[in-house]
This record gives sequence, structure tokens and C-alpha cells, in this order.
Amino acid sequence: MITERLLNPSHNLPFLVELEPEIGAKPDSNALLSWYRSKEAFLEQTLLKHGAILFRGFGINTPALFARFTRSVSRTLLDNKEENVPRTKLTSGVYTSTEYPAEYRLSMHSEYSYSHHWPARLFFCCIVAPQEGGETPIADNREVLKGLAPEIVGEFRQKKVKYLRNLHGGKGFGLAWQTAFQTDDKEVVENYCRKSAIEFCWSENGLRLSQMLDGIIEHPKTGEPVWFNQAPQFHPSDYPPDIYRSILEAYKDESELPQNVRFGDGAPMDETLLGKIRGMMEEKSVLFPWQEGDLLMLDNVLVSHGRMPFSGPRKILVAMSEN
Repeated sequence: MITERLLNPSHNLPFLVELEPEIGAKPDSNALLSWYRSKEAFLEQTLLKHGAILFRGFGINTPALFARFTRSVSRTLLDNKEENVPRTKLTSGVYTSTEYPAEYRLSMHSEYSYSHHWPARLFFCCIVAPQEGGETPIADNREVLKGLAPEIVGEFRQKKVKYLRNLHGGKGFGLAWQTAFQTDDKEVVENYCRKSAIEFCWSENGLRLSQMLDGIIEHPKTGEPVWFNQAPQFHPSDYPPDIYRSILEAYKDESELPQNVRFGDGAPMDETLLGKIRGMMEEKSVLFPWQEGDLLMLDNVLVSHGRMPFSGPRKILVAMSEN
């Protein structure tokens, strides 16, 4: 029997679709794909309403099963471009989730909101559930926008957001440009930047990038305004305090930081302002413990996500799609 309900009636997300197998029966990964195909119109509307759907009890607990499902329900799985975090590619379109030290929290963000090319949907799959912590908090970006002070919203609407990056050539803090763009060919990188309205220049140490985007957008299907940017995470104050201090000591010239963010007019973003935004995103976030075989589907524009600290093994996979 497959049940459909909110995981927690106190929160609008995630919406839960759960297979309750008969006693002694094994989870059936094929059941999810069959059910999904028969319910696509319902799922489309549910995702637009809640922003997140959790599929549980279907036994999607291997990279192969995850790849099979996501490729079956998506026109195209996207490969990483303009990457700003370390991940490992397992197969075409399927990656490990962000490889970030277990003792730190990964702050809330919408995937590739610093890029003109962002995925419409994200899929997360729990292969190994952590012993403690390691949740993937999710927050409704519509509610984040409503919760922010009008003066913050107005400033981001008017000034927009400028993302600044310094990608080294193979040695240094942060990512190499070869890793970020998945190529060793400078011409490929340059063509990509031109098509994506990214200002770029090669330096002695690597590649310098700058691009300006809206901080608040309208959802392409519903027209709803949503908070959609990665300003709080791009600013170096997002690092844990000890790492932030080390970065400031290592980079006396702010323009050389591996990544940074300013308003579109070049004005710096105040750390207090960014702290208020992070606080609101955390206030609106919802947590639930991962279970092995869980599959979480997000509307990447409607919902932001992060990662809590954890102990013990944890293996969460991610895939991205245009639809």
C-alpha cells in the first residue's frame, strides 16, 4: 500500500509518499517508478505546492537504482558546470553530495543560484544513513522571502548580487578551474563564460570570474516571488569562525579571495545583514532523519537545502535535472 501525506502535519514540507510493504516482503524499487509514471500530473502539482517530496520505503539504496530512477523520470540529468564545492562523479549525472567536513554545517542554499544555469529539480538519495545528525534541512524560499525585513528585500531587488571567484590552476585554497568546469581546455571555459554572461580573465594563479544575477526571482511556472541567491554562502563569513579567521589572515587583498560576494553596484555586503539572512533561512528550515533508501525530490527554485553535522558513515547521492 502506498500512502500520501505530509511527513509532519506542522510543516508544509516535505510531502511524503511511502510504500508500506506486507510483512516479510522486500522493498520494491520498481513500484516507485510505476507509481510515479501513473501519477505525474499529481506529483507536478504537489511539488509546486510543497516544494519537496520524500519517497520512502521503496528501497532505492544503491547508486545503480538511483541512477535508473532519476534517468527514467527526467529528460536529462545535468553534469556539473561552474562548480564551487567538491563532489565526486559516480556516473553520468549522479554525484556524491557536497564533500564537506562532517563536523561542520553546510549552510542553506539553492543549487547553482549563483549561475545563469540552475537545475529545476534536485534528487537526493540516502545510501547510508548517518548514525547521528547529517540531516538535509530544507526551507521554502517563498517563506524565507516573506520573513525577511522589507529593507533587506528591497536592497536585493534593486542592487542584485555580484558573485566573485578566483579559481586556482591546480594548487591553492578552493577549487581549481579545471575541476569547476570539468575540462583542461581554456577555450572551452572561455566559450562557456561568454555564453553565460560571466566576465573572466586569466591570471598568473588561475582564473578570475565575476557575474551579476537577481537575488529574488519569480518561479518560472507559478510566477511566485522567491528568495533565490547564494550571497550568504558565497561570503567568506559563512565559513566556521576558525577557518574564516585563517582566510582573512591568508588573503590580505579581498580581491584575491577564492570566492566572495558584493551587491551589483560593487558595494560590500555587511556581515550582520548576511547573518540575518542565514538566520531566517535556518528558522524556516525543516529537518527529518534520513532512512536508508529514502529519495528526496526538490523544486530547486522553491526550496533551499543544507546539511547538518554528523558522526559515523554517511552516503547521500545527488542528481540534477532541467525538469
